[in-house]
Amino acid sequence: MKQAIGLVELTNITRGILVADTMLKAANVELLLAQPLCPGKYVVMVSGDVGAVQSAVRSGKSAGGAENVVDEFVLSNIHPDVFQALSGCTEVKQIKSLGVIESYSVASAIVAADTAAKAAAVQILEVRLARGMGGKAVVSVTGEIGAVTAAVRAGSNAIAHTGFLVDQLVIAAPHQGLHQALF
Repeated sequence: MKQAIGLVELTNITRGILVADTMLKAANVELLLAQPLCPGKYVVMVSGDVGAVQSAVRSGKSAGGAENVVDEFVLSNIHPDVFQALSGCTEVKQIKSLGVIESYSVASAIVAADTAAKAAAVQILEVRLARGMGGKAVVSVTGEIGAVTAAVRAGSNAIAHTGFLVDQLVIAAPHQGLHQALF
């Protein structure tokens, strides 16, 4: 079981590869993700115990250089729905209400998703990471309208202070055609 995850998001690919190597050498962590994203960004995500992940992220940020680091985080006790949503393994049976949080960074979207999932009884549908979206990321959730509203508010508030929040949306009863178009 993963106790914590950490992520460093960078402005360029070559620096991203260096950061991935540095993070893996800095601490006993497992590499979950190391790949380029639109528009030429690179993201590195690791998991492990909290101290190891903190050490890896610190080392990664240092190797990346402040001018190349877009965003970063360390999250302990991440909500299990976030892992499913990141891997695209969420089974969508019904969308009651739809909540969407849009951010300028992958890291902030994952923080928003984790916060939203912990704030209310919602299902995270997807955490879409910066592919074909100009580097933005989108979190979508479903559930009862009150829970979706609370989750979107909490997730948005968690990242609003960073300047990475683009927008948020809650639709009480989305049309079935929209459901088919999104998922």
